[in-house]
Amino acid sequence: MRLVTFEDGGQVAAGWIDGDEIVVCAEGPGAERAVLSVIEGGDTARAAWEAQGAAGARRAALAKARLLAPIPEPRRDIFCVGKNYYAHAAEFHSSGFDSSAKEQVPSHPVIFTKATTSVCGPGDVVMGSLDPTNSVDYEGELGVVIGRRAFQVPKARAFDHVFGYVIVNDVTSRELQKAHNQWVIGKGVDTFCPMGPWIATADEVDDVGALRLTTEINGELRQDVQVADLIFDIPTLIETMSRTMTLLPGDIIATGTPVGVGIGFKPPKYLVEGDRMRVSITGLGVLENTIG
Repeated sequence: MRLVTFEDGGQVAAGWIDGDEIVVCAEGPGAERAVLSVIEGGDTARAAWEAQGAAGARRAALAKARLLAPIPEPRRDIFCVGKNYYAHAAEFHSSGFDSSAKEQVPSHPVIFTKATTSVCGPGDVVMGSLDPTNSVDYEGELGVVIGRRAFQVPKARAFDHVFGYVIVNDVTSRELQKAHNQWVIGKGVDTFCPMGPWIATADEVDDVGALRLTTEINGELRQDVQVADLIFDIPTLIETMSRTMTLLPGDIIATGTPVGVGIGFKPPKYLVEGDRMRVSITGLGVLENTIG
């Protein structure tokens, strides 16, 4: 099942994709929280949405819908993982912007967060003008959506707690990231977390490691990797994070970006007004945004 939140006839609606249509399961006030409610409701809530499709629920044309972030207002900040592909760890460490540690390849996952107010949807303008340092960079990533409350979950049971997957672009102000050391300010700028176009439930993905992630800037391929190349895989991330804190249904973990970000070039290739970012992941669609 592919879950979406979208604008339809001037109001927010939510549902799931069936071919070239969206089965509309919620609309009007509160619909912006509908996908999150399905995640929180577990199998029962998901089955209820599936039943609406069989019962003749209203349908909307996917091509005409303005898709929003699947969870426009996450319940908590987005959890993110830094330096989680080997080649990117090397390019970031040698860039002069790595204030996180002395080691090139981290011995433990590097975890930080992005503010909920940084979330925006497919097609939205990312407000690069909010970065006073003019050092906007892109980071295409696989996002993992937690489906069941997770506390002290071992790696062997980690996937039992995964609801699904979504594309995330961890847009970053590099100079702010460097200046403030702890990354939050450079990462949490409003609109600096494009997400979408949908959440694909875990059963839609046969082998998450086989997923291919690509990022293009103005049509130029910059990032191209298989998720299997992660330093710390998804079970390790869930085990590590849940060891001391509870992960909640609807929490989103951005698993890290591969080699090919703007600061990996000499000189850095920062984004400017009008630049087009296109992140795609096998089976998860395409996330496109423009810098404003």
